[in-house]
Amino acid sequence: MSQELTSLLELLDLERVEQDIFRGSSRPAVVPRVFGGQVAAQALVAACRTVPAGRLPHSLHAYFLRSGDPGAHIVYTVDRIRDGRSFTTRRVVAVQHGQPIFHLSASFQAHEEGMEHQEPMPQAPDPETLPTAEEIVPRYRELFTDPQVPERLLRARAAVDLRYVEEPPFGRVGRPSEPRSQVWFRTNGKLDDPMLHICLATYVSDMTLLDSVLLAHGRGGWAVGDVVGASLDHAMWFHRPFRADEWLLYDQESPTAQGGRGLAKGRIFTRDGRLVVSVIQEGVVRVPRGEVDQPASPAAASR
Repeated sequence: MSQELTSLLELLDLERVEQDIFRGSSRPAVVPRVFGGQVAAQALVAACRTVPAGRLPHSLHAYFLRSGDPGAHIVYTVDRIRDGRSFTTRRVVAVQHGQPIFHLSASFQAHEEGMEHQEPMPQAPDPETLPTAEEIVPRYRELFTDPQVPERLLRARAAVDLRYVEEPPFGRVGRPSEPRSQVWFRTNGKLDDPMLHICLATYVSDMTLLDSVLLAHGRGGWAVGDVVGASLDHAMWFHRPFRADEWLLYDQESPTAQGGRGLAKGRIFTRDGRLVVSVIQEGVVRVPRGEVDQPASPAAASR
């Protein structure tokens, strides 16, 4: 297991303060606030620690309320909403400086058999044929407004091997394209606890989901500085068992953007084609003050 993944797992190993109260710290992010995927994953860990054995998350719904302070601890309070025969529901509120910054509701289910069907997996090249982050980020060093951004990008993603199928948004600045993005990812080391695979996928799910919104408008993203944005809400459905330490394809698209907000949808597939997770997120995506964005036409977005 890589040292970076060990550090991330330590970050997710929350301190229990009281029976249903936990405390966590943060790690540096690309932007000067707590990474949303970290808060979501930590909140899910807190919820998981209050659930009867044998029940795994099947869905979560969350709102990002305030920007998190990376220099302060985050306190997670869990409410035990319901423990039924098959399903368990938990609500988690993350607090910093006396104010809620994040709210999550999660539902858990005991395993049972049922009807099966799914969408087919889209085509994608093998992950081993794609460049790593260490190979691709330095190519665009001159585009970043802050010379420390490449190092922060690589450090933030060091625990996870994440590979873009096509150029990332910061490599396609000024070239509007189809609002669709694909990445392969897996952790840089093996995991044991089935719950950790779900929590790590939750962490990664917030890394690239709004990329598809940016691509439709030829925007490079926060690291380039041509948009101002943040996650607003996040929902995930966990359909089938999977391992986050094996290659997973994250297929993402944006059906719409308007009013300073963009909507993105994602599907996560195992390498053998099983649909294991569905994701939907809305985020604030604004152009800098004084700059007017030209709406992307359907024709331009389909190129």
